[in-house]
Amino acid sequence: MRVKHKPWARDHILAHPEVCVAKPEEWKGKWHQLFGNENPIHIEIGTGKGQFVTGMAVANPEINYIGIEVVESVIITALDKALAAGIPNLRLLSVDGAELLEYFEPGEVARVYLNFSDPWPKTRHAKRRLTNPRFLDIYKALLPADGEIHFKTDNRGLFEYSLVAFSEYGLLLQYLSLDLHHSDFEGNIMTEYEEKFSAQGFPIYRLEATYKS
Repeated sequence: MRVKHKPWARDHILAHPEVCVAKPEEWKGKWHQLFGNENPIHIEIGTGKGQFVTGMAVANPEINYIGIEVVESVIITALDKALAAGIPNLRLLSVDGAELLEYFEPGEVARVYLNFSDPWPKTRHAKRRLTNPRFLDIYKALLPADGEIHFKTDNRGLFEYSLVAFSEYGLLLQYLSLDLHHSDFEGNIMTEYEEKFSAQGFPIYRLEATYKS
């Protein structure tokens, strides 16, 4: 989906350092100091307009959330949601998910969320998928031994690809649903895309996985 460019987005981000961290590399290994507590840190890669990460932060004040979205013209919507709700346990980063090791120390992140990621359906673009082994290497470095990846999508092809990628990498599946909204899963926070696609009758696929210790 083409995103309308908003030339004022960068200024809006810089005007709110209490939510958007402009130089995240300066907080590598010190994110607990930024939040002012020792609560677990969960990150969402590909936050988009922020409905999921803001909803999770409100529902779970005992967890610190960091939403990551590379497109500045998109993340400003998440910023506005965070400002309106006044959420102390949420920060946003406008950075590339492929560069996360520049911003977090190994084991500093307890959970990674991947929600409705771009499926990159062409085979030659497979390395860009957020469940590709090169990204799984990054998540493994970010997470402690018991850290988790939570993944949701409406795209069956991406889900099947991800199942194979996770299995071949050696991750252990802790939860799997082929139709989340007709399952017994509780506490689901929907993304904007999830609301749209589920309203159209598309099943939502979800899994939770962890690396072998």
